[in-house]
Amino acid sequence: MKRITVIIFVVAGLLTIAGAAIAAQKIEGRNVAYTAGGITMKGYLAYDAKAQGKRPGVLVVHEWWGQNAYVRERARMLARLGYTALALDMYGEGRIADHPDDAGKFASEMMKNFPVAQERFLAALAFLKKQPTVDPDRIAAIGYCFGGGVVLNMARQGVNLKGVASFHGSLAVVKPDRPTPIKAAVRVYNGADDTFTKPEQIEALKQEMTAQKVNFKFVNYPGAVHSFTNPEATEIGRKFKMPVAFNAEADKASWADMQQFLKEIFAR
Repeated sequence: MKRITVIIFVVAGLLTIAGAAIAAQKIEGRNVAYTAGGITMKGYLAYDAKAQGKRPGVLVVHEWWGQNAYVRERARMLARLGYTALALDMYGEGRIADHPDDAGKFASEMMKNFPVAQERFLAALAFLKKQPTVDPDRIAAIGYCFGGGVVLNMARQGVNLKGVASFHGSLAVVKPDRPTPIKAAVRVYNGADDTFTKPEQIEALKQEMTAQKVNFKFVNYPGAVHSFTNPEATEIGRKFKMPVAFNAEADKASWADMQQFLKEIFAR
């Protein structure tokens, strides 16, 4: 009986500590605006208002739908981990797509006119660095689907980031005007059953990273398809007859790996 009582007290104590840690946080999220190329970009900034001092910053690049509730929640999740996160706007004026046809047009515009995409990304990076809660020397970027392709190509463009992480993102290469060494560490989280990602693209990516001696890891999640991190993906797939679906196991595993990745790169 004594042993059971002790165990109960220990568990209760751990729960109290966990609850106190959560209570000690005050996660604030607010809409923000900055400009790129004369266009207003509408982002979402999230951070723990109770934390003291400067902390690493993380840019979060949205799926092809635009800067919506999903990517804002990811920014808040990063804030709970102790980072200041900016869910940036790649489309301008906070444009959001509700249909795959519009989303495809928005995303295609950006990738075909990559200098504009880079200008918008760099404007968001500059804005994040200026935030009073951010250590400007410790910045990373993560992205989902379209956003995964964006952060991967920003690394290829030699943008000065500690690291980038792509979740079910495009692997297509946007060639730099001038070959530039990749400065960022790179993580790519992919659904093994994602029909949008071809085996030859994966092999080409691995060869590219090996040739540049990048701190790189590629993870394939068995049974996962495109958009596996988005809880709404399964319903979206049904509605628009698209091969996308949420996979709770792959989502949890990839987020855990990313957390370790951020700890490692920001410790250097």
